[in-house]
Amino acid sequence: MTTERTLPVFTVAELEAVPALDVPSFSKEDAFELGVIAAMLIRERGLNLAVDIIVEDDLVFRAKLAGTGAGNDVWLAGKAAVAQHFGVPSLLVKQRHAEAGTRFEDVSDASVDHERMLAHGGSIPILVNGVPVGTITASGEADVIDHELAADAVQAYRERRQA
Repeated sequence: MTTERTLPVFTVAELEAVPALDVPSFSKEDAFELGVIAAMLIRERGLNLAVDIIVEDDLVFRAKLAGTGAGNDVWLAGKAAVAQHFGVPSLLVKQRHAEAGTRFEDVSDASVDHERMLAHGGSIPILVNGVPVGTITASGEADVIDHELAADAVQAYRERRQA
């Protein structure tokens, strides 16, 4: 269970300023490493989160911690679909619409499947040489916490890879 705390706030500018996880290659072993990092952060922070790592439409890593369960599956898939489709974090898609005074759910675009895509924070694309190949997605807390966890896991993974 989480303790009471102030939720983080992310502006479009702040979200756009964070570099994507863009690497020369990303294997299933890399996905597992990123997933373990995320799961460790979830446990360390006492969060109620599930985390998925998808690579090339293949679920490579899933951990459901604390009180998460089957109810998180739709959220994990929906957020990941947004990050994969747009190539940016799902929270950024949501915040861009909010800043424009629109709701993502009201967008009329043939390429957007509102039954499958959920523009809520928690999913970050994984890029190989600028091309989206997968996602890391968290679900279970407020969407800004989901995003924060995924972003922190990506940063920790990036630091390990550079070491």
